[in-house]
Amino acid sequence: MTVGLVILCICAGVALAAYLGRGLGAAAGNRTRKWAASIFVRAEARGVFRKLSGFDRNFLEEYPALRILEDNYQIVREECLALLAERVELPRMHTLSATYTSGGIHTIAWKTFMFKSGKFIRENCALAPRTAALLRQIPGVYTAFFSILEPHQHIKPHWGYWKGFVRYHLGVVIPDNNRNQLCWLRVNSRVQDRSRPEEIENGEKYYWKDGVSVMFDDTFLHDAANESDEVRVVFWLDVARRMPWHFSLLNKLFIAIGHMDASVRRIRTNARVTVPRPNAS
Repeated sequence: MTVGLVILCICAGVALAAYLGRGLGAAAGNRTRKWAASIFVRAEARGVFRKLSGFDRNFLEEYPALRILEDNYQIVREECLALLAERVELPRMHTLSATYTSGGIHTIAWKTFMFKSGKFIRENCALAPRTAALLRQIPGVYTAFFSILEPHQHIKPHWGYWKGFVRYHLGVVIPDNNRNQLCWLRVNSRVQDRSRPEEIENGEKYYWKDGVSVMFDDTFLHDAANESDEVRVVFWLDVARRMPWHFSLLNKLFIAIGHMDASVRRIRTNARVTVPRPNAS
């Protein structure tokens, strides 16, 4: 029996163990999730799938379906600007879920307009229907939102939780198209000890541009800033990482289980945006 078939045979058992871990209390659940995450960390270290080094600018060869967003950048930008002009009440990142990302980074002036968190958010998609239609043509997208960072804000060094995702950013509204390099993302793909956030100083910086996309591994230590006087918006997607079929199946099982969690359902509820109705005359 091949290694792939062996892994396929244990997928159901592993997924069941992860699911049961949800009912064993917070500590047991956290241990189970860390164990699940470690499977993919070890697989990457063994070369089972490609490790991203810093920023990947040639990712479209591996993820060609994402090209549709760059090709239709003007549609994405127009709908984003319309939302900002409407002055709808956009949720602050910290109101979505306190456990969304490690590091306690959500207390700054950082807002979101979310299209998808496991499932599409119907009410939000109706407010930007053409962008939502583009997203529906891209397989493997689990999270998608406009990340709206107010002026003079710094998202401190932090890291993501799951090697089974890759992070995609498309510059949507970048002040002055970053002529003065005031809006940036920084990643240190070399540091292994996440308890040393000062190592972010040795990271590589990426400067967003309107209509230009990039991919990176958010499990690496990273931070970001908008040092300009205007709002900055990027289109943020978490996409299932390309892997051999047996690891891809295992990844899908774990992600599906994760999206049953109450915290993810809470994100979808808290992320809903409504446009205030004008007062009747």
